[in-house]
Amino acid sequence: MVNTGSLFSQILSIIRRDIFGGIVRDLRAEKGAKGFTCWDQLVAMLFCQLAQAKSIREIQGGLQSCEGKLRHLGLSEAPKRSTLSYANKHRPWQVYERLFYSVLEQVQGFAPAKSFRFKNKLLSLDATVVELCAEMFDWARYRQSKGALKIHLLLDHDGYLPVFACISEGREHELRVARSLDLPRGSIVVMDRAYVDYQLFKRWTGEGVYFVTREKSNSAAIVAERRPVPKAARGRILRDELVVLQAFEAGAKARQTIRRIGVWIEDKQQEMVLVTNNLHLAAGTIAAIYKERWQIELFFKALKQNLKVKTFVGTSSNAVHIQIWTALIAMLLIKLLQFRSSMAWALSNLVALLRWNLFTYRDLWQWINRPFDTPPDPGGSLQMLFNLDSSAPI
Repeated sequence: MVNTGSLFSQILSIIRRDIFGGIVRDLRAEKGAKGFTCWDQLVAMLFCQLAQAKSIREIQGGLQSCEGKLRHLGLSEAPKRSTLSYANKHRPWQVYERLFYSVLEQVQGFAPAKSFRFKNKLLSLDATVVELCAEMFDWARYRQSKGALKIHLLLDHDGYLPVFACISEGREHELRVARSLDLPRGSIVVMDRAYVDYQLFKRWTGEGVYFVTREKSNSAAIVAERRPVPKAARGRILRDELVVLQAFEAGAKARQTIRRIGVWIEDKQQEMVLVTNNLHLAAGTIAAIYKERWQIELFFKALKQNLKVKTFVGTSSNAVHIQIWTALIAMLLIKLLQFRSSMAWALSNLVALLRWNLFTYRDLWQWINRPFDTPPDPGGSLQMLFNLDSSAPI
């Protein structure tokens, strides 16, 4: 049966209300609530993301202008500004963190496989800084006159989905988050030089986790073995060797043998040195894995350009966390539409068309395949127009 609700209501129906209700009950998020539920708050904040509302006033006005269509969303009326503002300030943001991982499980079932042939899970680890006004967001001090927070992400290259997220103060180093991760055995994690930590690398090696990153310019190592470079890779792969890290550099407990690969970067006319504990994959494959790290940079760019994570509708820490987690949930929902569409959607185009058609009444799964088709006239309004009495005054 074709869903007759708006596109927005059909997107919301992807979220399992029973699971969301269980999360709300577990965290007692609606304790003391008087009418305005966590579902109402979620709908308002997802509208903020997908419609790119710049303020709570715009959220209220946008929903209020569609009063006749709110029942499909599970709302009885548009939220009042003070009510939504209070909820964003006081209701636990952990509700939306847990909902994010619930939606992730649903979306992963539709994710396409990575482009590499090896069976290992490929992950990228990185963080991005979101700058804030130090005067308005005084809890997020970064430098003397600036405020900021960091969004840490672990990106799965099967569908380029964020499988782990963490929001921290801007001053927090990326390594603290990296050390807290429990990565699956056999996975390959690629990251930049900010994550170089030899004790962490030794721990991952013991756990059967592979890493690929760039070598620090001041690293000290002794070459233990020079490996042959295949003819097909010569010119691009300059060297492939096993090196022993010096105890002074890595620490006596972290001393280990790792692989070092020199890659020629034609555009920059310079060598890039990679280090990894994977001794089996070809040097060219290791170089391609590091190049694939750029996908997490593209993900951060898409998140900031298409969703609301640079400007905020609330200034409290709790409100900012809620807005970022709902942005990540919105990104998962958009990714699902991409996966299930027969069109090769660019994410920015899909977000733009959704923004203009949120309250269009068409079947969502037909719309993502044929968005430019003219929808059928639901009420026969044209026929009624032609049946008007021709003698009536104009």
